[in-house]
Amino acid sequence: MIGRLTGTLAEKAPPQVLLDVGGVGYELDVPMSTFYNLPALGERVTLLTHLVVREDAHLLYGFASAAERSTFRLLIRIAGIGPRTALAILSGLSVTELAQAVSRQDGARLTKVPGIGKKTAERLLLELKDKLAPDLGGAAVAAGDVQADIVQALLALGYNEREASAALKSLPPDVAVADGIKLALRALSR
Repeated sequence: MIGRLTGTLAEKAPPQVLLDVGGVGYELDVPMSTFYNLPALGERVTLLTHLVVREDAHLLYGFASAAERSTFRLLIRIAGIGPRTALAILSGLSVTELAQAVSRQDGARLTKVPGIGKKTAERLLLELKDKLAPDLGGAAVAAGDVQADIVQALLALGYNEREASAALKSLPPDVAVADGIKLALRALSR
């Protein structure tokens, strides 16, 4: 099994990258969270990998973090969730957001991911309930709760998810909910 690749980034075409490792080009499909954090073409990069062997193909998936790869592996063990769907889930939600949705049993959040319907979301919540949520530390969940509360407040005020997510990025990590909402509203009014 190929567990990790380190090489030069030769091509990027979402969701696929070509990694040149010692003269051999490896095609990897990556979630968008990994894709957006890749360096420029020609730079060195290390990606953790997961190899899927099928009758008609050997497919290699790459991840920037061990948490993404382990979550991918959890997802593909669920009946009806293949590698493409798992990649879509990790492209639409961070590992932390997925864990929060599971711990809150928030199926509506999962159905916002393209290709995930209500039944699939319910199956994900059921299957991941005891597997994903405990992986998060208490601090991560608490910080995630604050961010989720800020996002919910912004959505209630009429902002869309993209605007709310962009406003979150400008906030300090240890901000309280009330202060976070005020700072986010200032950032959005610019």
